[in-house]
Amino acid sequence: MDQHTLNELISDDRLKLKALYNKYRAEFLGFGKRYGLDKEVLADVYQEAFLALRKRGISGKLNTIKSSMKTYLFGIGKYMIYDALKEKNRKVPYEANLHIAGEEMEEITLEPASELTPRQELLRKYFKELGEKCRQVLTLFYYRGLSIKEIALKAGYENENVVKAHKSRCLRMLREKINT
Repeated sequence: MDQHTLNELISDDRLKLKALYNKYRAEFLGFGKRYGLDKEVLADVYQEAFLALRKRGISGKLNTIKSSMKTYLFGIGKYMIYDALKEKNRKVPYEANLHIAGEEMEEITLEPASELTPRQELLRKYFKELGEKCRQVLTLFYYRGLSIKEIALKAGYENENVVKAHKSRCLRMLREKINT
């Protein structure tokens, strides 16, 4: 990174910082569009990336960097975009009736091309034999991706430890049935 740009990055001159901040903002937002994130999220990511870059500049960690400011900034931003994508995928909206596995729901039929392995057939068979609460907890955790804390809140459990213990017992029962 050239010394002039680095000096502007670490200066307290608001006008220079604003100009430097705006220099790559539009280009970064265009770059980030390919990842499918909202413009607001990308704007937040850019701001965080710029602040991280400035912090590194102030601490002296950029003195030996040979790449341009743009390259370094986009590198920081890219990893922040990956983190935002992980967070987006982790947060699956909860819909109250999706965990119900009673008779009122129609059976899912598989196409012949997607036949289950014998072990998967056993899993499906014994999963149906579990109690409603076990099916609910396992479905919410493994299929819906809810955390233990979210399950405790949504399913009305006393606390997270009760959910952990219940999930553990249900998995143990399912494993025992499959392995016998």
